[in-house]
Amino acid sequence: MKFGKSLYILAVLSFLFLPLNAAAIGIEAALGVWNVKPQGDLAYRGDPVSLEDDLKLGYDVRIFGRVKVDMPLMIPNIYFMFSRVKNDGDGSSTGDFVFGDILFSNASPLSSSLEMDEYDLALYYGIPFIKTATLGKLNIDAGLNIKLVDLDVTVSQSGVSESKQYTVPLPMLYLGGQLQIIKSLSLEAEARIISLGSADYFYDLLGRVKYNLIGPAFIAAGYRYEDAQLDRRGLRIISWTGGPFLEIGLFF
Repeated sequence: MKFGKSLYILAVLSFLFLPLNAAAIGIEAALGVWNVKPQGDLAYRGDPVSLEDDLKLGYDVRIFGRVKVDMPLMIPNIYFMFSRVKNDGDGSSTGDFVFGDILFSNASPLSSSLEMDEYDLALYYGIPFIKTATLGKLNIDAGLNIKLVDLDVTVSQSGVSESKQYTVPLPMLYLGGQLQIIKSLSLEAEARIISLGSADYFYDLLGRVKYNLIGPAFIAAGYRYEDAQLDRRGLRIISWTGGPFLEIGLFF
């Protein structure tokens, strides 16, 4: 990982954990797996190629983790989440295509890989009076989220390869909600969204059912969906992916 990205992550982690000595009133941490298959197209100085039909990218189990810190008084709450995916494909494309400076032919097998790491940092507040008015059953959060997307695509055939990498920060709106069904069971939803007209957009949506096991431990299951269109440095990707996830965690 390049120095700039390492510095960003260290800054995020420092900002996340330094306030814990200043009487943070609640911490929730979880680690999970998410089964996904990217769909859509990408282009790099050439015609769009299909992630499924041309690059043969299949299902991948994505690892993700998250930490939420509920802060006291008027300090904004903090939510950090990361996820990473690496999809590899092997086979023949449906036709010839140009990727970068190379013409890839459907006459020979090719291999491809797509790596995408995402780091999210949200600063948010609970909307006043909703939790009180619903006797603690419903809570709605709103704030700002910065998503750092690190994308790396490589296509290889007959001993030659072309690759493209970029890292882009995206300012987004964060919305979250929690509904307490019974003491040990709750429903949760989260949305991280940005839309810059028809050029760029990114929607990251998820819903989960969370069950408190014993003490501070919980398990959760849900569905997460992402839809993105990004155009940076000649690499244009239009993709969507969704799938179920499972996670385990602790809250204090």
